[in-house]
Formats: sequence, C-alpha cells, structure tokens
Amino acid sequence: MTSQNLRSTIDALGMLKAEIASLLADEAKLKASLGDLPPGAYDGDMYRLSISEGTRETLDMEAVRNHLSRQFIQAHTNVTETRTLRVAARKSRAA
Repeated sequence: MTSQNLRSTIDALGMLKAEIASLLADEAKLKASLGDLPPGAYDGDMYRLSISEGTRETLDMEAVRNHLSRQFIQAHTNVTETRTLRVAARKSRAA
C-alpha cells in the first residue's frame, strides 16, 4: 500500500467511525423518544417497532472471581489473540 493510499484509507476509516458514532447518538435519541410506549407492536410507513419487556439475570462476575481461587480462574480462562485497530482524530496536523 502506498503512503497516499494508507493515508486516505486511515482517513476514510476515521470518517466512517465518526459517522457511526453520530448514527449511534441519533439512535439513542430516537429510542429515548419512544421510551414511554407500552409493550406492543407499532407500525411506521416502512418499518414495524416491537417493544417487549422482561427480566434479565446477569451474573456478578466480580463477586464470583472474589470467591474462586487463582488456579480455578486460570484453568477455566480461554485466551485468544486479538488485533485492535483504533482510529482517532488528529489534534494538530504536521506540515
């Protein structure tokens, strides 16, 4: 990949991430505006909204870890290699 291609690819990824962040913020606002609707199905012109309520049980993993030995945790921990690409807006641009 040439230097110019790399730069434009990095910028395209950054712009896409910024657009996704904006869309997620818009989604959160729209969901909040629908928050008072009771459970049921609601129709728009193109989409249907289904609202359901229930309970979810989650295990407090911090409490679990506090009661397990290091050996048990190590023996039952899956380790996988990961690769992370992080993009952030530049604060100042070098000349």
